[in-house]
Amino acid sequence: MPAELCACGREIIMKKGIICLIAGIVIGIALAVGAMLFIRNINGRKTDKGTMGTMTRGTGDAVEYTDAEVYAAWRTQNAGDRHATAPDNKAETQGTLASESAQSTQQILKQQQNGSKNASGRLHVSGTVLSDESGNTVQLRGVSTHGLAWFPEYVNREAFRTLRDDWNANVVRLALYTEEYGGYCSGGDRTKLNQTVADGVEYATELGMYVIIDWHILSDNNPNSHKADAIEFFSEMSARYSGYTNVIYEICNEPHYVNWNNDIKPYAQAVIGAIRANDKNAVIIVGTNTWSQDVDDVIGNRIDDDNVMYALHFYAATHKDYIRDKLKKAIDNGIPVFVSESSICDASGNGGIDYDSANTWLRLMNDNNVSFVAWSLCNKNETSALIRPDCSKKSGWTAEELSDAGRWYREAVRGGH
Repeated sequence: MPAELCACGREIIMKKGIICLIAGIVIGIALAVGAMLFIRNINGRKTDKGTMGTMTRGTGDAVEYTDAEVYAAWRTQNAGDRHATAPDNKAETQGTLASESAQSTQQILKQQQNGSKNASGRLHVSGTVLSDESGNTVQLRGVSTHGLAWFPEYVNREAFRTLRDDWNANVVRLALYTEEYGGYCSGGDRTKLNQTVADGVEYATELGMYVIIDWHILSDNNPNSHKADAIEFFSEMSARYSGYTNVIYEICNEPHYVNWNNDIKPYAQAVIGAIRANDKNAVIIVGTNTWSQDVDDVIGNRIDDDNVMYALHFYAATHKDYIRDKLKKAIDNGIPVFVSESSICDASGNGGIDYDSANTWLRLMNDNNVSFVAWSLCNKNETSALIRPDCSKKSGWTAEELSDAGRWYREAVRGGH
């Protein structure tokens, strides 16, 4: 082989060797950097079993959340903001959410109400009716739960959605019994009961509906029996929901064997004072004597609060012209009345249905824009239950799955009959 060719070959081999060496150095550096980043990532991660996921902060560091609900709440609150900085821990998240909860809730409520033909923002009493912020008359039509201790499963978002979308209901009433078995003041689980109330308020709010928190006295006929508990309860509720525009307080369901002036009115003034310390504007419903039938007792003796209404309850097969005349008399004398509980059977809740009386009641309420609520959202084997006893569904009921009373009220709430 000529010497010239040997020298050329050696030069080529040397050049290739240099290129390979450089490539090797580059690859080595890349591997080293990758390993460092991997080790840094591993060292920066929590290893506890509660870890639910990671989220990159604006700084590029990984943040992990041990509470999936807290993270979901943060994510929802910052939806659409790609530059939002995730909170470092649960405490920070809860603090942020607590400080913004009223504002966020009202944003949700406003959005839902803007998309709902039934919701009308904050209501106030105007003469004998409810009005919205623009002065338009509003008639609330909806459904009451049964006792929250007994049928809590019907307090769910989809049940309320069914009432809103299929029944056109714009209000739900949460019946919190006080004295009966499992009641708030008779050994019931207050933590669970309060949580059920809270769930109901949130579901109604998310759906753009009004919600009545009902202190459901019944066998404890005198509201003063649990006056201290009532003041404490409504103080807490009104503080929690002071920023909400859709919460209505019903402070004594059905007083009886007592006197309006000596018993009910002084009780109501004390409880209303507790509410007004936190919420100056909420509508408040006050029960009247004889299971909330004697609404005419209020004439000339109203409570000194412009945003108070007075409850009248009827069961159409028992309560006919005599009670209807009380409603007419109260309205004629300027008393704002809210029918916060009603049914079309007899007063036991489990007797025959009187459709003629029911239709007469409905015409009277509609003619005077009186808001009304139907008893009750459950499948209990009684006439007034709105769902058939053989139906186990908790939402999405067809007309065939409703009781006779349920089908009548569905039509009534939708504006029929």
